[in-house]
Amino acid sequence: MMNRKDFLKKSLLGASALPLLGSMALPGIATTLPDKYGSNAPVKITAVKAYVMKKALYVKVETDAGVSGWGEGSHDNITLTAQAIDQYIAPKVKGRDPFHSEYLWQWLYFSEEDIGQSGLWPGALAGFDNALWDLKGKLLGLPVHKLLGGAGIEKVKVYGSFARGEGKKVLSDLELAKQAETFISQGIDTLKLRMQIRLLNVDPEPDPTFETIKQLRKAIGDNITLFVDFNNGYRASKAITLANKLYEYCNIAAVEEPVSYQTYDDLAQVVDAVSIPVMAGEHEYNRWQFRDLIIRGKADVLNVDLIKAGGLSESLKIAHMASAFDRPVMVHNARPTYCTATSLQLIAAISNLARVQEYTGSRPELELGNLFQNSIDFANGYLSVPQIPGMGLIPDEQAMEKNKLNK
Repeated sequence: MMNRKDFLKKSLLGASALPLLGSMALPGIATTLPDKYGSNAPVKITAVKAYVMKKALYVKVETDAGVSGWGEGSHDNITLTAQAIDQYIAPKVKGRDPFHSEYLWQWLYFSEEDIGQSGLWPGALAGFDNALWDLKGKLLGLPVHKLLGGAGIEKVKVYGSFARGEGKKVLSDLELAKQAETFISQGIDTLKLRMQIRLLNVDPEPDPTFETIKQLRKAIGDNITLFVDFNNGYRASKAITLANKLYEYCNIAAVEEPVSYQTYDDLAQVVDAVSIPVMAGEHEYNRWQFRDLIIRGKADVLNVDLIKAGGLSESLKIAHMASAFDRPVMVHNARPTYCTATSLQLIAAISNLARVQEYTGSRPELELGNLFQNSIDFANGYLSVPQIPGMGLIPDEQAMEKNKLNK
């Protein structure tokens, strides 16, 4: 018989390893263009370019077919990530067939794994891999989710995600209430407040979390579902006490990253001791780390970040692995352009998606909207899955060139 705790965790957020390829020869059969391009010549990559913006990293993959694909890579340490793309990815893939993306991912990942299997290298590889999928969709005239199989999903319910702030930029209770109201007025009925405590201030004293959440709950009323992200801010014992207290007095529905992402055993303690689902995964960068997050950390819901965890190819593997453990996927997504588009393409191709997905809004402060000719449709609490070929966004290439920074 399912107990109350398990019922809560299942009902709230749930919905219905490959070998090393570095020594394998690249398959000899090249992919050819459809007839509409007027050629049966194999498609080849001619260039890979990293575009460093003030607050984003984009990657362009050019081909001899005259069609380019665009993707987003990690925005952490943008300049270093761009250099990894320029120095380690671009020279190796020139002349390669973009439809051999599985081979290219494995070859690149393992041939340069000493750069780092977390952070920089998977973040760089994500930008290239995401651009390859955009390219393949454009060449074949299909949205990416249909290339992945498609799950018949046309729109995705989202939750409003916003941060308390850090240092001198901490928002007041009134400011947080206004941010929450902005989301609610758009038809969103689930919110998540990110406390941004971090490991450098673990178990803070004084601790702002309970009073902040108490005031937010008072401002939004009882009918809005509320998640809280501890941002790795507590050790296990404090995280357990606080999460259960917030559940009892503030009716929170889930907690995210309650303890350090490097302590899976501590995370498992929290999962076993609290009455609500525990979400984690934004600091996991490959399928092997997610395997340990599931088996050792026991996370209830997996937060996969498609511009950090190696891109769409690796994230799809993670999602399929998660389904074998009956874990729903809730993308980690704080970026409004290609990260959102790529996340939607993944979500629309899997069956174990969580019922709501992260959404931080259009974020005009990032100054990225003018780089695109279109946008992703949002209405009444839902994002529509793009249906045009590729990832679904059309870059303004002149604006991209004009706004890119020197590396």
